[in-house]
Amino acid sequence: MKRKTILFLVLANLFWAGNYVFGKFVVTEISPLQVTFIRWLIAFCFLVPMAQVIERPKWREVWKSWRVLLTMGLLGVIGYNMLLYSALQFTSPLNASLVNALNPAVIVVFSVLLLKERLSKLNLLGFGISLIGVLLILTQGQLLHLFEIKYNVGDLIMVAAILVWTFYSIIGRKISHIPPITATAVTVALGLLIMVPFAWSNWNPMIGLSTSTIWGIVYMGFFPTVGSFLLWNMAVRDIGPSRSGIFLNLITVFTAIFSILLGEEISLVQVAGGVSVFIGVYLTSMQPKAQNAVQVEKQAEVI
Repeated sequence: MKRKTILFLVLANLFWAGNYVFGKFVVTEISPLQVTFIRWLIAFCFLVPMAQVIERPKWREVWKSWRVLLTMGLLGVIGYNMLLYSALQFTSPLNASLVNALNPAVIVVFSVLLLKERLSKLNLLGFGISLIGVLLILTQGQLLHLFEIKYNVGDLIMVAAILVWTFYSIIGRKISHIPPITATAVTVALGLLIMVPFAWSNWNPMIGLSTSTIWGIVYMGFFPTVGSFLLWNMAVRDIGPSRSGIFLNLITVFTAIFSILLGEEISLVQVAGGVSVFIGVYLTSMQPKAQNAVQVEKQAEVI
């Protein structure tokens, strides 16, 4: 693997981890709706020119899939981000990223249920281990009191965010013919149009915001949205999605590092839960050799 590719993947996940940390501070001063709207408005200003210059799409052909793109805008741009920033009002960035680490495993399972993809016994074992890891985090290690304990509202909202992102990812497979930056730009545009009346009616002037909040919004609008997206896609083109996906666990690692630097304590339960999630996700993502061979052939054809 090229050093440049590794650097791209590391930076992409570093920026995404920053979204959790900055998001926690930003939502103390402005609402999740405002954060979502401003972040994607900033990103939109970069994504459209980038799509035109890099991918040169046939926009008329792209708009033929407007129904799917609209649905993705509702789920990925509005739904997931609103839930994420709402969760950060109640839980820590580290807990949010630990619960979110279950995402790849959930996507695999729902792909089996909805798309009839095959899941091996090892994959099922991996999903089970991941689920136990998340339950450890949600119950703070009190698994035997699963139905008695009072859960952190933010952690439960993150579970809902995972489900929303899962359906977003599955639906996204229907537009594989549309270049990724273009698809994201149109999805963001449609999501912003839907949010405009709500953002306008609930708008509070951003006067009196702290400097850290302003810089946090700027960071969230550019680095984890535009920067990570570009770096991630360049890496995926080089080594493929399966090998790139392993690096997604770095989001939690970087979030943990940021949390420690900011003075947050990390418990043994969080460590144990996180390790269980990582192991489970790895096992769930493993594919039979025959299926891997087919993917390699497809990637070779694209190259």
